Amino acid sequence: MPADGLPGSEARALPAAPAVYCHDLVVRYGPRTAVDHVSLVAGRGEVVCILGPNGAGKTSTVECLEGYRRPASGTLQVLGLNPTTDHRALVARIGVMLQRGGVYPMLGPGHALRLFAAYYERPEDPEALLDRVGLRSVARTPWRHLSGGEQARLSLALALVGRPEVLFLDEPTAGVDPEGRLAVREVIRDARDRGACVLLTTHELTEAERLADRVLVLAQGSVVAEGSPTSLVGEPGAAREVAFGAPPGLDLGELEGVIGAGTTVTEGEPGRYRVTVAIHTATASGGSPQVLGPDVAPGALAATVATWLAGRGVAFSDLRVGRSLEEQYLEVLHTRGEGPEPQAWKPR
Repeated sequence: MPADGLPGSEARALPAAPAVYCHDLVVRYGPRTAVDHVSLVAGRGEVVCILGPNGAGKTSTVECLEGYRRPASGTLQVLGLNPTTDHRALVARIGVMLQRGGVYPMLGPGHALRLFAAYYERPEDPEALLDRVGLRSVARTPWRHLSGGEQARLSLALALVGRPEVLFLDEPTAGVDPEGRLAVREVIRDARDRGACVLLTTHELTEAERLADRVLVLAQGSVVAEGSPTSLVGEPGAAREVAFGAPPGLDLGELEGVIGAGTTVTEGEPGRYRVTVAIHTATASGGSPQVLGPDVAPGALAATVATWLAGRGVAFSDLRVGRSLEEQYLEVLHTRGEGPEPQAWKPR
């Protein structure tokens, strides 16, 4: 078997193949291993997000899947095709959004979209795409005079113009204003809803939490966490957590007493609080699991905290049940030696 994946004939013989299949991918730059046996699978109608710090191997992984970089070893398939040996057949079926460049600097969005549309047999309507990504008002403005956010939206539109079955997006909301972010999110959801597979890289953890069906976290070239955004923030039943913002110096002991035994309230950064209620399970004599500890559901815990704050006239904000994906991501990297301990969770 060749190092860059299955032969094209073998790949095409798998009718049930996922949209994207990557097994034991290795990428080396001289003596350095940039991607170390990474595996991932992405299906049609699914948004998969690759997270990780700079140098984690995100871009190298995606470039191999796009067919623009040859790996040292591993098995790769995109739409049942080998990205390298079947690249000519594959390129018409995928869309690639680059973070920078890829557009003639003197072309405006309207001209660029019409030009790229001419490369495909059944392209999207360039005029409709201008409206979808919010570039109608600058349709004739040369690319080099567009703002960074407008350039990003044009790059996204160019990736969409060929009606791709797999869409590769590199930092799709980097430098994009809030209005543009909404447009980008809508476009990604639309692509997923029509059955396209969307594989994106980002440093925007909030975007990943809102958009992704599944998330992979890379660190030092390896997958260190994988799952849905919900599953990654903690194992259900292990604890009940609520985070909120309020003036510094609250009486944490009093709040712990109101909620009950097994409760820990910490103040990390000044004015940022986390309430954690340990939940333990045991098996009763009849074999059914029993919850040991405060009988408090996540919603009830949030209501108790809000009532306690309101009863003392304390203004609060950002009340959140459970951890955010960003918090879990930073904790994973910290345990791997990739970053400092998250101060927002560290008790003072």
